[in-house]
Amino acid sequence: MFRIGVDIGGTFTDLYALDEANPTASGVRTAKVLSTPEDLSLGVLNALRSAGIAPREISTIVHGTTVATNALLERKYPEPALITTAGFRDVLEIGRQRRQALYDPYQVKPKPLVSRANRYTVTEKLGADGTVVTPLDEDQLRETAAQIRDRGIRNIAVAFINGYNSGHHEQLARKILLDVIPDATIALSSETRPKVRELGRFVTTAIRAAMMPVVGDYMTRLESKLEAEGSTAPLYIVKSNGGMMRAESAKEHPEELIESGPAGGVAAGAYLAALLDSPNLIVTDVGGTSFEAALMEQGRGLVTDEYELEWEMPVIVPMLDIRSIGAGGGSIAWIDSGGSLRVGPESAGAVPGPACYGRGGHRPTVTDANLVLGRISPDLSGKFTLDVEAAEKAIATVADPLGMTIHECAEGILAILSENMAGAIRMVSSDRGRDPRDHAMVAFGGAGGLSAFETARGAGVDKIIVPPYGGVACAFGAITMDVRHDLEGTFYHPFADVNIDEFNSALDDLEAQARELLARDGANADTVEIDRFAAMRYIGQSYEVTTPLPDGTLSDQSLGEITKAFYRAHEQEYGVYSTEFPVAVVNLRITAVGKTAKPAESAMVGAAAGGTAEPTRRRVYFDGAFTEIDVYGPDSTPIGLEVDGPTIIEQAHGGVVVPPAARAWVDQYGNIILESKKDQ
Repeated sequence: MFRIGVDIGGTFTDLYALDEANPTASGVRTAKVLSTPEDLSLGVLNALRSAGIAPREISTIVHGTTVATNALLERKYPEPALITTAGFRDVLEIGRQRRQALYDPYQVKPKPLVSRANRYTVTEKLGADGTVVTPLDEDQLRETAAQIRDRGIRNIAVAFINGYNSGHHEQLARKILLDVIPDATIALSSETRPKVRELGRFVTTAIRAAMMPVVGDYMTRLESKLEAEGSTAPLYIVKSNGGMMRAESAKEHPEELIESGPAGGVAAGAYLAALLDSPNLIVTDVGGTSFEAALMEQGRGLVTDEYELEWEMPVIVPMLDIRSIGAGGGSIAWIDSGGSLRVGPESAGAVPGPACYGRGGHRPTVTDANLVLGRISPDLSGKFTLDVEAAEKAIATVADPLGMTIHECAEGILAILSENMAGAIRMVSSDRGRDPRDHAMVAFGGAGGLSAFETARGAGVDKIIVPPYGGVACAFGAITMDVRHDLEGTFYHPFADVNIDEFNSALDDLEAQARELLARDGANADTVEIDRFAAMRYIGQSYEVTTPLPDGTLSDQSLGEITKAFYRAHEQEYGVYSTEFPVAVVNLRITAVGKTAKPAESAMVGAAAGGTAEPTRRRVYFDGAFTEIDVYGPDSTPIGLEVDGPTIIEQAHGGVVVPPAARAWVDQYGNIILESKKDQ
């Protein structure tokens, strides 16, 4: 039986499978197939067939998906209705009244997730302490529900202004709505994220309402297809926080899937950090459509609850701090109105794909540039034949207007791509007060190793690690994941006035809820680990700092320890702290993890174990000229191999370019390590 990890990207669907009866390198199967935008579940089945695995042979399948992300960004969902408190109909549209570009008079705010015609208000009011100020007008709500029903809307978000402290009115509203619309799907803000600040709570609840039919439909179709072919395995879904949950939970909480795909890469990074005893990493993933970067400290990815789907659309679900930009193998090169060469964010995707794929694409892409420079082979390591002539014609469409040769332009495309990706790395490191020089960069993705050295050097990182299964890293990371749930609740108190019994009671309630969710998702109670945090700030500050809390029952003495922990966290995040200003706790968070078995080290080695170190030769373009260099194939990179650039090391689902200024070697696990030459 196989434990399967699957990741669907904009261009490729990746699979990593480990035979539980043979958990070594020989028991590993991988696949990379083109995604199927018309029905993404077909890509999963195609990947299984490519790997030679029948659905009945699966013990567990863990799936990273961009279904929710793409549907939100493209606004492809059945638009929900939003019901809120009278006077707050336009919270989604007003936002925080900030400008993305301060001096741009022509900027246009993103389209709200719910149009004004679908936003309704009712009379009700709870106080900030949860007490009833104005009772819910039930007759008015019934009239509103009838209007929604008659318009054919069946997914509804309910977000009352002070619903974060008490869900009483929202729960009553749900009962009334279901009386009028029995087949409605309803999301309550008090059950989605009961946190202060209405914009984030409203947006996140609207996302949940919008995505429940989309994610539910996809999960149901995928489960049905797998079951029809004999699978009885549980389907787990990768969460944005770096854990996983059962498909049934994902259908109810689709707002937790926004970074589902890239989170698998961070999980793979965590496995690698433990394997190499290298806890501080910058994990990057170059796919066909996008580039993701995430910073890891002490073997863990940083978590944020300040993610913005688009400008003024905060999503307040705890998720890994992953920055994504439109930069990948399918990114299209173009000339802007000022006559400058640009790359991305638009991508050729899986259909029609880069020009060299011969599937109807004609615009120049990063993959076309790598091909004409000789950095990838025309047979794409045996997957399918690439059309070099078509790639050259595509590159010429931007090279000719710029007065450049095809190869000069192609090299320029890769240089721009590398700088774009280095900028994303700086966003997760330098912009958060971390020095990238203190971290090694991990290059995942099918195209991750092609520009890894230039990207790392642009970001100030000295060491690059390319794992043997880097081309399917998110799929590999999926099978290393634990079941995880992050629960939060508002608990606003100036710290000097905190009642320790109420503090402990609030934490105990959250922990009990978390353990119940873990049990529902099949986690073994004996493997559960609980971490506790408080979102804290100086009184008068606008935003909080996540502060770890001690284990066990807190005492009055614990408050001093927590205050000191807040000072340390504040200094790390902002570079300063003060012991003079009073501190407040705003929210509490429980992170509950049900640990799972991890792949053995022997499963990581890959083809390197049997390499022969017999390279072929190929002409490759570097620094303005072609040079004939050694090219090591997937089966010719033995452990211990050391090479100086320029050279290329090809992998089963990717490749590593070692430019003239670099040197590389293969460690005991088959990882390819790149660093600058000593004299560079």
